Amino acid sequence: MNTPLTTDLIENFTYDEISIGQSARLLRTLSLSDISAFAAVSGDTNPAHTDADFAGDTLLHGVVAHGMWGGALISALLGTKFPGHGTIYRDQVLHFCRPVRVGDTVTVTVTVTAKDDKEKSIELDCQVLNQKGERVLHGTARVLAPTQKVRLPRVNAPRIQLYDPQARFQDLLALGNGLSAVRCAVVHPCDVESLSGAMDSASYGLIIPVLIGPEARIRKLAEEAGIDLSGAEIVSEPHSHAAAERAAALAASGDVEIIMKGSLHTDELIVAVLKRPELRTGRRMSHVFRFDIPLYSKPLLITDAALNIRPTLQEKVDIIQNAIDFARIMGVQVPKVAILSAVETVNPNIPSTLDAAALCKMAERGQIKGGILDGPLAFDNAISAHAAQIKKIDSPVAGDADIMAVPDLESGNMLAKQLEYLAGASGSGLVLGARVPIALTSRADGPMNRVASSLLAKLAAHDARRSSTRPTL
Repeated sequence: MNTPLTTDLIENFTYDEISIGQSARLLRTLSLSDISAFAAVSGDTNPAHTDADFAGDTLLHGVVAHGMWGGALISALLGTKFPGHGTIYRDQVLHFCRPVRVGDTVTVTVTVTAKDDKEKSIELDCQVLNQKGERVLHGTARVLAPTQKVRLPRVNAPRIQLYDPQARFQDLLALGNGLSAVRCAVVHPCDVESLSGAMDSASYGLIIPVLIGPEARIRKLAEEAGIDLSGAEIVSEPHSHAAAERAAALAASGDVEIIMKGSLHTDELIVAVLKRPELRTGRRMSHVFRFDIPLYSKPLLITDAALNIRPTLQEKVDIIQNAIDFARIMGVQVPKVAILSAVETVNPNIPSTLDAAALCKMAERGQIKGGILDGPLAFDNAISAHAAQIKKIDSPVAGDADIMAVPDLESGNMLAKQLEYLAGASGSGLVLGARVPIALTSRADGPMNRVASSLLAKLAAHDARRSSTRPTL
């Protein structure tokens, strides 16, 4: 007989209740998430299971499930359904017949073939068939059956949050495929992090580095750190102020299309850029962070968390417009902008809520173009559709923001660091609003973050090329 398995309570089957010929089954459809989760838990990252390009050249001609995924389904059936709670494995024999591919639905069946009254053990025939009725796995299991009856509420499996920073990084790099490397002025790269970040970016084909700073110091640093400077041009300048001014001059003349911050203070670099009228656009310069966040479904831009300390309403217009234009460069056709505050209602005692309301009205009247704005929104409402629903916020932005516009630098900087250090986000950043994009990195940024910032700058530079008038970024 077949054992019914659909109930809100989980009830096991004791040894005395089990008879020879009794069986149970479960169905499961394989997804890419199943493969990724099994690889993460087991540590088996064989590219035959995780890399479509590699798997295409194997004997199986494509990504397939780990063989033991089927074995794990047998274990799940025995341990949770039949016999259920209290079952203890003694032996398992498996024979693998066919691969299981993404989208295949397998039926796992276990049937009792023998009982041992002395040991209270049972032997089961195990079969796994695909949706075509083909056997993909079979074998035998011997388990100690439970001797005490148990009825428990059904418990859902723990949720596994799969996040692969390297895969997200590769997806980001893929946005630059087919675009040529861009000449980039690397300003005062006189520490290992900034120099290696520039040369790593060059090795990925993102930039052609023009290293500006004291040449002897740069070469000595490269030699000591084992950094290959092949393909890099060095423009010797005695100190960071002179390096920043030379970089701005090269950008103004069109000799470079990107500026990258090295080991100097941000204000040194920005002041040098602002001194050059040729690099101004009439729009306020602002910084935007791009984050890949494990618990958010898409990349998130945060602005401004690095440049403008307490922006005015008009300055916020430019900050938001810069971010919208950049989001469109990144492929988001109509970015959704959440204007953050502490609350989601307009409160005269909280100036940021008044700014948010004014910015939304300005967007309605075309003073901010290309995006959908809503605010004020508290962080939870901006990031969580559930939180917005609870507070009865009807908004196309709430819970689905592409851009978060923060009230001031302090709040934005704290938010960005919290995402990185507490939420495991991978970040990169760019200064917008000048005639050339500026890759602005922190001394604490790792190699991946620096390369990602170079990629953002490369995309912005190529977008500027597409217009003969070099429009505002």
